[in-house]
Amino acid sequence: MRELILLRHAHAEPVAPGETDLDRPLSAEGAAEAEAAGRWLHEHKLVPDRALCSPSRRTRETLEAVLGVIGYVDQRLETDIYEASSGALAALADAHRDVDRLLLVGHNPGLERLAALMHSGQSGDYRGMPPAGIVVLTLPADAEIEPGIATLSAFWWP
Repeated sequence: MRELILLRHAHAEPVAPGETDLDRPLSAEGAAEAEAAGRWLHEHKLVPDRALCSPSRRTRETLEAVLGVIGYVDQRLETDIYEASSGALAALADAHRDVDRLLLVGHNPGLERLAALMHSGQSGDYRGMPPAGIVVLTLPADAEIEPGIATLSAFWWP
């Protein structure tokens, strides 16, 4: 079995004048949420082997806070995570099938739709992954990522 951990970025500041959405930092509340997410992963022994992160500032800051608690892991910025559909995220995760425990740090609606697609087989209009929320999916070691392949083994939010 292998695990796919989906982590939505924590609460971020609104877009400031002259700033792009990619440059939005975490709010003070978001920084605390991200650290709490790291503690939860550490307490549940869910340290990833590799982390793939959207290039947005809020996702990078979320990952940095998590790594501050769990320690260093192989990490890569993936531009395709920003504004990705569930299908694009599934393809990205599938490209890292060699990793036993993969962490994707990204955005909604892509992450929550990927969770629904992998668990129930349908992405639809599923809503329910709050900022800094974590979904842990378990799937067969050699299986391709496809609808309904995974079991929802944990769900956490701050």
